[in-house]
Amino acid sequence: MPDTPADPPGLDLARLRAHLDRALPGTVQGPLRAELIEGGRSNLTYRLTDGTSRWVLRRPPLGHVLATAHDMGREHRVMTALRDTGVPVPATLLLDRGTDVLGAPWYLMEHVPGTAHRDAAALGALGEQRVHALGHRLADTLATLHRIDPAAVGLADFGRPEGYLERQLRRWSTQLEASRSRELPGVDRLHGLLAERLPASPAPALVHGDYRLDNVLVDSSDRSGDTITAVLDWEMSTLGDPLTDVGLLVMYTELAGVGGGIIPSAATAPGFPAAGELVARYAENTGRDAADLHWYVAFASFKLAVVAEGIHYRYRQGRTLGTGFERAGEMAPVLAEHGLTSLDALKER
Repeated sequence: MPDTPADPPGLDLARLRAHLDRALPGTVQGPLRAELIEGGRSNLTYRLTDGTSRWVLRRPPLGHVLATAHDMGREHRVMTALRDTGVPVPATLLLDRGTDVLGAPWYLMEHVPGTAHRDAAALGALGEQRVHALGHRLADTLATLHRIDPAAVGLADFGRPEGYLERQLRRWSTQLEASRSRELPGVDRLHGLLAERLPASPAPALVHGDYRLDNVLVDSSDRSGDTITAVLDWEMSTLGDPLTDVGLLVMYTELAGVGGGIIPSAATAPGFPAAGELVARYAENTGRDAADLHWYVAFASFKLAVVAEGIHYRYRQGRTLGTGFERAGEMAPVLAEHGLTSLDALKER
């Protein structure tokens, strides 16, 4: 970090410091510095330090922001509720729902050690056996989340499970229209078929909404094992159909490395379990029937296509921070094709 504190885009350090001194007196001891953590494609994440302690701050992206897609309060609430469960999450420190400090809502949480694995080479350096075991821990952690009783952690009113899939389709279709800047026939056809073939949901659970390998932190400092120290990026969490999380994990595993890194390549590392093995591990730990996920994988493809279009829209406006956004526009047609292929497999059953 530089010797002189500087404001990264999206943060006003003077305003932030003044607010922290009022809200959390004595917490920040020295000059406050911040840096944008690269790799995110949605909310902006910053590492803060006063030279002694470290924290992490999250805020929505700059510019074009889709309604309800970057809900800081929701993310803060679910992590606070899960703090004493078997799902590892950072401790939350402060939520600001206003816009006076940073021009948007934001929250502060503890800094947790660990790596968000996106790259196959870096993950593969652990060796096949450890990579394989980590894949199992990823499935186990999702199973732990889905076994939690929402009422027991104060989240009984966190969503409306009834009609969840119908609402999700409407929501993502609406967000697609809000970011539409070109014709996307494959994405539109995928949406229509998803609506026609809507499945009956199993018993509801607390859903993460974007569960994948690079949304967890892994601490490999102890060579006896690689510990998942935190599950991150909870802005799309709710009560709903747990198989949406499983379908998303399958989709990210099947498409790992596609788009020149737009979809992380880590799941291609030697030893990482195939999608079917992850599903079997999850089913064993939850007792849920996850044998037929074709619709859910197609739905995950549709969601990510909409996210990619939103990134493409902001990139064309010059409102993205960091690198790697220039290829986001390539991904919507690729994801639509993957979703349509998944639905074809469903039709053939």
